[in-house]
Amino acid sequence: MNTAPFHPAWWLPGPHLQTLWAPFFRRAPQLVRRRERLWLEDGDFLDIDWYGPHDAQAPLVLVLHGLTGSSESHYVLGLQQRLAERGWASAALNWRGCSGEPNLLPRGYHSGVSEDLAATIAHLRACRPLAPLYAVGYSLGGNVLLKHLGETGEECGLRAAAAVSVPFRLDQCADRIGIGFSQVYQRHFMTEMVAYVQRKQQRFQQLREDAHLAALQRLGPLDGLRTFWDFDGRITAPLHGFADAEDYYRRASCRYYLGGIRVPALIVQSADDPFVFRHSLPEAGELAAGVEFELHARGGHVGFIEGSPRRPGFYLERRVPEWLATQG
Repeated sequence: MNTAPFHPAWWLPGPHLQTLWAPFFRRAPQLVRRRERLWLEDGDFLDIDWYGPHDAQAPLVLVLHGLTGSSESHYVLGLQQRLAERGWASAALNWRGCSGEPNLLPRGYHSGVSEDLAATIAHLRACRPLAPLYAVGYSLGGNVLLKHLGETGEECGLRAAAAVSVPFRLDQCADRIGIGFSQVYQRHFMTEMVAYVQRKQQRFQQLREDAHLAALQRLGPLDGLRTFWDFDGRITAPLHGFADAEDYYRRASCRYYLGGIRVPALIVQSADDPFVFRHSLPEAGELAAGVEFELHARGGHVGFIEGSPRRPGFYLERRVPEWLATQG
């Protein structure tokens, strides 16, 4: 039961201020974490940042960041801090190439990369077999998480999971972010995503990884990529085995997998999310019995800020740990 209701900050009216205030103005917690490198079967790696008690039986939460984010994202650090205050451990995953170092293969990460999530869950269960394991995903991370839950059902490897500001239909979200002020976010993402590919090209050139460099060069020039449809059609789809952007969006959108979820799940969403159309949200009949869909009128995208200007509060960092604690 939600005993900590969300009251949107009066001084942040509208979805964009809710979305943008924390990335620009929040002082993120300074955490001393332990980094671990997880090597994958294809020879690539994922970096994981651990925080909290080194206790075999302490509950463990896997935290998944959003597009162009990392384990350094403010919402990841904030959640890890609050979990540690409860005596819980956490492991913040960096998707491929997001930990400050380019990954080793031409491929990267995307909104449907549930195979990397499954590998991480298996690794954490092996590291701490006595610890109850949970997961929390934000935006892209939430989409990957819900897709994984629906694909694997009772075999998902998690006791429960929470997802925030989920882009349930990637095709519709690619359209939504190209409208009005949301185009500002689209330009930001395009700049970051193109730079992500360019950094890998530079690395492959320096290391003389000719085959990997050729794989990226076959994608064509990186100029002229202005929309998600552009980038995902020219870069994401061919790099990851999809026919085109439409095929990628259909196969990676978590909305098509929600009925297969077999563990308790919480979804926290805002009706005014500037990345997500209202009609992109799932209907009640699409949700499995154990899924709790918490829809707020306001909150923006991974915003949900409350409190006063002097003492801002972060609802997600109260709500998510509170809910997880009820799933023991």
